[in-house]
Amino acid sequence: QVQLVESGGGLVQAGGVLRLSCAASGRTFSGYVVAWFRQAPGKEREFVAALNWSGGSRYYSDSVKGRFTISRGYTMNTVYLQMNSLRPEDTAVYYCASATAPPNVAVHTEYDLWGQGTQVTVSS
Repeated sequence: QVQLVESGGGLVQAGGVLRLSCAASGRTFSGYVVAWFRQAPGKEREFVAALNWSGGSRYYSDSVKGRFTISRGYTMNTVYLQMNSLRPEDTAVYYCASATAPPNVAVHTEYDLWGQGTQVTVSS
């Protein structure tokens, strides 16, 4: 059974850093787009970043561009989200997702495999 597992969330002060990991079990990310979304209480799921594993293209939302970096891990089943200069508005549950060829990488309904999420809380 293929699964995605996120880790690395936690509580951090504004201006701090965290690195989230997304690990796939049962397959690698080769040939897939891997994305991070987040959802705060009472809000819709929001696109954060995406990576085309094979081509290497990266995509970011305007709200995190310049602060967050999505990258491949050393193994073919891991993706990271490096989060710097964190702000209280970054507080949310962060989800990892994958899809083979989403027409629009920023649309969460294009993804068919999701992790369980990891909580990120940024205090002011």
